[in-house]
Amino acid sequence: MKVYKLLTISTMFLGLTPNLASAVALDVDAAHSNIGFEIKHLVVSSVHGSFTDFTGSVDLNEKDFTQSKIDFKIKTDSVNTANAKRDGHLKSPDFFDTQKFPEATFVSKSLKAAGKNKYTLEGDLTIHGITKATKFVFVNLGKVKDPYGVEKYMFQASTELVRKDFGLVYNAKLEAGGVVIGEKVKLEIDLEAAAKAPASASVK
Repeated sequence: MKVYKLLTISTMFLGLTPNLASAVALDVDAAHSNIGFEIKHLVVSSVHGSFTDFTGSVDLNEKDFTQSKIDFKIKTDSVNTANAKRDGHLKSPDFFDTQKFPEATFVSKSLKAAGKNKYTLEGDLTIHGITKATKFVFVNLGKVKDPYGVEKYMFQASTELVRKDFGLVYNAKLEAGGVVIGEKVKLEIDLEAAAKAPASASVK
């Protein structure tokens, strides 16, 4: 009986080993990544911006990418549209209210194949204190070694949001009709990630 149990446990362990071996914990390299957005202004033109302070992690399963997990956090106070006055307005209670809601977050729930290297990423996106189920088109661009021999993994994600869904309702009407700010926001994310640095050994 003891031999049987030992064999059973060993078989289970061997069955799990391939998945464990294919799991890679990654940190997003913010210096080589970008979280950008685009929104209509005065009906026909567009304003582009980005967030410059963010972190992210990818629990990558190289054997079955659909078992991977992608999460990130954005400091809303880092919004940048290359115009200080406009950025100040975006940080105010009219929009992100960054003092009250300093972070926007995304926590992935599922990743489904949608073509070659393309996936549907679903999860909870929280902006302005409001959480909504959100879908991204997610592309796995593969990995390359940088000049220092470090493996870098590249991903892209995109979606379109309705800003009112997250309580961002401020607007103004134009004399000729229409409104100053569009309701839909395109979100484009380029991520470069590398394996997490090993934890420092404790000093005894």
